[in-house]
Amino acid sequence: MSVSTPSNAPNFRQTPTVPTEPVWRFSVAQYHQMIRSGILTEDDPVELLEGWIIYKMPKNPPHRAATKLTRNALEDIVPLGWYVDAQEPITLDNSEPEPDVVIVRGNTRDYLDRHPGSQDIALVVEIADSTLERDRTFKKRIYARAGIQVYWIINLPEQQLEVYTEPIELASEPTYQQCQNYSLSDEVAVVIEGREVSRLNVRDLLP
Repeated sequence: MSVSTPSNAPNFRQTPTVPTEPVWRFSVAQYHQMIRSGILTEDDPVELLEGWIIYKMPKNPPHRAATKLTRNALEDIVPLGWYVDAQEPITLDNSEPEPDVVIVRGNTRDYLDRHPGSQDIALVVEIADSTLERDRTFKKRIYARAGIQVYWIINLPEQQLEVYTEPIELASEPTYQQCQNYSLSDEVAVVIEGREVSRLNVRDLLP
């Protein structure tokens, strides 16, 4: 297991490319209205990230397998009062991402009239292959701004798990103060509201 801080992380571009022509950024409420009106449907592969409607990358077989393996592993150890969901929306301040896996407070019936928010989320997991840069920068900033305490990136190209903790709002942008990288031979703690509830073998999360 290796330990690093965000300052030692790869120097990826911190913001997505912005069009040179004027464009319209959407609020979460406007995004929801587009869904209710049928402008966007469940067949549209998009999510709202910092006001931008962003195309979601197609998922290849290893991505699908890692999502299922991770969900199964977490479902086996999640304590009473929490449940595991996959690839469903969570509502944040100016974004509505659809993380690959999340641990959510309560049960599915608690969210019949809204999606879970940051206060309901214990862990967000993104499976990264072609999306690694986006997950390490764009998505990391979004989850840190929302105050989500633990963010995992299952890094398929490098066969490792990246665990980000201690979100902080810096003058430059939100980020996480701590990053720990776990190899296939490591165990990782599953932490909910500051308490370790179990440990998983990293090898069990990757295909």
